[in-house]
Amino acid sequence: MNDVVSRPFGSVSVAMVTPFKEGGSLDVDSAVELANKLVSDGCDALLLNGTTGESPTTHQPEKDDLVREVVNAVGDRAFVYAGAGSNDTAHAVRIARGAQAQGAKGLLIVAPYYNRPSQEGVYQHILAVTEAVDLPVMLYDIPGRTGVKIAPDTLARLAEHPRIVAVKDATGDVPAGFEKMTRTGLAYYSGDDALNFAWLAHGAAGVVSVAGHVIADRLRALVDEVDAGDLPAARVEFASQQRVIRAIMGSGQGAVMAKEALKLQGMLPTAKVRLPLVGAAAQEIDELATVLREEGIL
Repeated sequence: MNDVVSRPFGSVSVAMVTPFKEGGSLDVDSAVELANKLVSDGCDALLLNGTTGESPTTHQPEKDDLVREVVNAVGDRAFVYAGAGSNDTAHAVRIARGAQAQGAKGLLIVAPYYNRPSQEGVYQHILAVTEAVDLPVMLYDIPGRTGVKIAPDTLARLAEHPRIVAVKDATGDVPAGFEKMTRTGLAYYSGDDALNFAWLAHGAAGVVSVAGHVIADRLRALVDEVDAGDLPAARVEFASQQRVIRAIMGSGQGAVMAKEALKLQGMLPTAKVRLPLVGAAAQEIDELATVLREEGIL
């Protein structure tokens, strides 16, 4: 089905956590190991330094180190792109330039959060970051976190830029997204694991997943079944993913729960996060472990 869909940012992507050591410093070795595993499990793209990567609490040298080492490890096996999110445009520009210098192949640019700028401000912010580098850009529309939408007219204006080629949609509104996808011709990606099948069935190019930290192989199967036009099989596959998706994303703290899941698997030595995030409660970890065990992941 999707063999004619443009996929500038691959088809199965994980918004990767940023591993930290117990003392709180960046754990590059664990990041490289995780990136290699995700690619082996079926990811053809990886997002670094996104919200799930705790980008608000990592600093420029850490962001640059992470991009450089993962790009070096993954090579041409996956499309590695990086978040350039900030509510300070000049800061976002510096992040973008650093990502490009370290070998990132693309950028994810989120609408500026908290400031609640006008739509002209949203447009000018994204344009400034895009123009600062020579990389393809995926826009990230998640008004529930940013407090501001990328309005349809703003999106249409941005779509005129030759290097703005994709959207990660986490608005929760598939019908509206379908209309914008059709209107702009941009490649759309599901930014909400609970809606992955709905987006793919509507012609999305792929998924940018958090649950994919532990079910990347099953996401690959889902995408492949939709590509083959076998929607009944895809529905069955997606239904089988629901418990894991709820266990990872149900609390709304995907970064926290993804790290706990990876620790349970032995992929991370610690589930350390940086404030203002805090680790999961013991009961949450127990419930997560039960789901992963019953689903054959542990």
